Amino acid sequence: MTSYAISPLRARPCTLVVCRGCCCGSAAKHPGTDHEGQLIRLREAAAASGGRIEIRTSECLGPCGQANVIVVQPSTEGRRRGARATWIGWALDDDALGEVVAWAEAGGPGLAEPPAALTLQTIPAPTPAKTETGAKAGAKGKGRGRRR
Repeated sequence: MTSYAISPLRARPCTLVVCRGCCCGSAAKHPGTDHEGQLIRLREAAAASGGRIEIRTSECLGPCGQANVIVVQPSTEGRRRGARATWIGWALDDDALGEVVAWAEAGGPGLAEPPAALTLQTIPAPTPAKTETGAKAGAKGKGRGRRR
């Protein structure tokens, strides 16, 4: 019989998923926003965090009407405390971006309360059938809850 050592789970940091799909990050849609500067600022904050913040970019996340979208995912400890991802819309200016960074630096969902102004920018996570990609592809919802 072969035995394998079980390694401990690596603790995940608070992760900021930055939408850079069809509308988020688009100078055509939001010409007054320094989209590349936003990513640089977020990456600098992650580098300075000592591994407590991670940045990822994504293709279209769906809620294009609320661009720019950032999803703040809780760390392992935040999730252990019951937190779930928080979707932030309209992250277009330095103030909004600064509040997202400050919240992540404080621990993010489950470990710190979001800044008051940031709570006004929370948006619901889209359902798979409502995402832009699903709408274009003509998705009919083939998962649970499908009418038979």
